[in-house]
Amino acid sequence: MKAAVYDVEGAPGVLKYVDIPDPVAGPDDVLISVEAISIEGGDLINRRLTPPPLPSWIVGYAAAGTVVAVGSNVRSRTVGDRVAAFHMQGSHAERWSVPAERTWLIPDGVDMAEAAVLPISFGTAHHCLFTRGMLRHGETVLIQAAAGGVGLAVVQLASQAGATVIAVASGTQRRSRLLELGADHVVDRAENNVVDSVRQYTHGSGVDLVIDPVGTTLPASLSTLAPEGRLIFVGNAGGGGLTVDLWPPMQSNQTLMGVFMGPLFERPGVRASVDDMLQALAAGRIRIVIDRIFPLASAAAAHEFAETAKPLGRIVMKP
Repeated sequence: MKAAVYDVEGAPGVLKYVDIPDPVAGPDDVLISVEAISIEGGDLINRRLTPPPLPSWIVGYAAAGTVVAVGSNVRSRTVGDRVAAFHMQGSHAERWSVPAERTWLIPDGVDMAEAAVLPISFGTAHHCLFTRGMLRHGETVLIQAAAGGVGLAVVQLASQAGATVIAVASGTQRRSRLLELGADHVVDRAENNVVDSVRQYTHGSGVDLVIDPVGTTLPASLSTLAPEGRLIFVGNAGGGGLTVDLWPPMQSNQTLMGVFMGPLFERPGVRASVDDMLQALAAGRIRIVIDRIFPLASAAAAHEFAETAKPLGRIVMKP
């Protein structure tokens, strides 16, 4: 099969499009013929910073396709099923062997590219907002990097839950799209101070919940929180050190919670939430935003675009 692989970590140009042996489904796995690949933030970080444990290493967390083989222990999937999948490695390829418990059936009418994007973006957003963030109707939530895949999902789910949504992004196109998807206010971080803007929108009281996938914005995020507010940090897209002064949040009885979704996607509650949101996507109640689609053969260019072009939503590749 064809795959995008790398032998040494680094810039997008380390990715090579080559022939490698087809994977084989283990006893608890399904083998997927991949039709769409979602480039996730972790894919970019791994390729840039993580030495590959083996030569010709295939990066990638998320894809969707059709099951072409099932392991001997698998009873929940059959050949021909359309599935979305999450795994810690291997999606940037024509075929992908993943544990059956890390797949979700795709409802009729849902596009493969949208299905590839949904589990990580919306699964993460739902877990951060409701399981960890305990968002309640009428509260106010601030979303950093709201134009990213997770941010766009958080905006929709928070708005539909009856929260007041303050989204942080930059540019007129992003502002319009975020307002369309349910944001009440959009702070253009290139033109306005986020903390000052939040104080204005909340009449000085601060927000009840912050979802921060950036990392380098944590000091500003903390400064926007109301007393006893909650902050969920769910990534380090900014690439810097996660250093904050914890004395002020302690004095304000605030809660800081980290979320790393990798080990959580097999939990029944998380799996069920992704199933529910795939049904919501099929019914048109939520929307997936895809900025651009690249061929898998152009994986280096796709990674370059994802890192430097400030896309609105996800970048998808197709074999």
